[in-house]
Amino acid sequence: MSHITTYNELVQAVMKGEQELVIGRSILVSSSFTLAPNVILRGEAQENGELPTLSFSRTDGIALTKNNHIKDLNIQADASHRAIYNILQEQDLGSFQFENLGLVGQLSFITRPGTKSAKVSIKDVDIIACDARHYPEQPQKYGVNVLQGALTVYNFNSEKDSRIDLTIDNITIGRKNAPVLGSGLFVSGFGDEGGTVVADRITTGAVYSNGKLPFGVPDIITAAIFIVYGATVKQLTHNETIVTYGVSDMVLDTWGHVDNWLSEKDVISYGPSGIGFVNFGTVGNFVVKGDVKTYGLGARGYNQYDGTVDNIEFGSIETFGDGSIGIQLSRKIGKLTVHRDVITHGGEGQSLVKGVLSTLKAIGLSVKEGGEAEQINIGGNLETQGNEVNTVEVNKGGKIHAIQVGGGIVAKGEKSKRLDIEDGADVPESLKEA
Repeated sequence: MSHITTYNELVQAVMKGEQELVIGRSILVSSSFTLAPNVILRGEAQENGELPTLSFSRTDGIALTKNNHIKDLNIQADASHRAIYNILQEQDLGSFQFENLGLVGQLSFITRPGTKSAKVSIKDVDIIACDARHYPEQPQKYGVNVLQGALTVYNFNSEKDSRIDLTIDNITIGRKNAPVLGSGLFVSGFGDEGGTVVADRITTGAVYSNGKLPFGVPDIITAAIFIVYGATVKQLTHNETIVTYGVSDMVLDTWGHVDNWLSEKDVISYGPSGIGFVNFGTVGNFVVKGDVKTYGLGARGYNQYDGTVDNIEFGSIETFGDGSIGIQLSRKIGKLTVHRDVITHGGEGQSLVKGVLSTLKAIGLSVKEGGEAEQINIGGNLETQGNEVNTVEVNKGGKIHAIQVGGGIVAKGEKSKRLDIEDGADVPESLKEA
């Protein structure tokens, strides 16, 4: 074990191959350095209880190889650099642990051809600031590219038998009104076929992100939480509010598989074409105990584009922008419950739909051709307040097997209608007569 308080001591300990590096004082580091296999790097609290900081000058931070452990430390790179990243491509990388860290810069773990297995455990990590918009490895599907996140775990190996095993306990990302740039939490396999990431659990505190994408760019998106293709999560839990600020910044998004997804607090989008929850993947049980609120132009509450969800619940859904649909279903789902109201305030406006800017109206509930719900329960009102907006629209080929609205179906705007049920739509008689 080497106790380190200066830059020279750090360089000497790394070059000597010390197996445990203990940082006792804050140090300015002039260049990135690499942890050899099996090396542990940890901080030791100073006299006032504060952990030391490793600061990096205009470079990436700490490079990993195999079986590395970093804990009890602050690591400060420039926001546009990586605070921690891996470089070795070997068949079995072993296990990596990150615990009790405060970071500026990206925490990046990307495996590439040649690596078949790795285990990653992340606990009590706070990514204060990051700009992840410029990294070139980006998933592509549905006409869009996805930008990486402040925390990125990415299996970039196309071989089907390659796998990252992941556990995350208590990750926080960004700050209120000072979000990270790009996505927040990004977990991805190689594609619908190829290398995978399997997470037994992911638990987050608050996450704040902003892609800073120009308005009108239709083929790039980000998300505060993005479970991309090739990724499977057994339990995903958010204990604090999840917020996005920019254009085409989804809040919760998946192209992958999530067995159980729980958000204890609110889900909020401030930018144009943001969506509270957008699902292209397969989700078992999805619950937002708080409210979903979107404020931007064309920013929808819940959108089921592809895939399915068995059971989905929201406290309430409220949208304030033109073109901001409350709920839109384009594929079959199971049971949908909103315990309070679904309210939209806007009229007609533009929104990003599968990589194309389209004109939409702020419909309360829209069921497109191919959209289907086994059961819809809304405890309060299903309401629109904009002009020339229909509260419920079901297109030809859309299906609702059963629906209950505890309050009422309300259209408050001028020239607005409560119901627009096309010929060839399959809905209960009770809805036709409502």
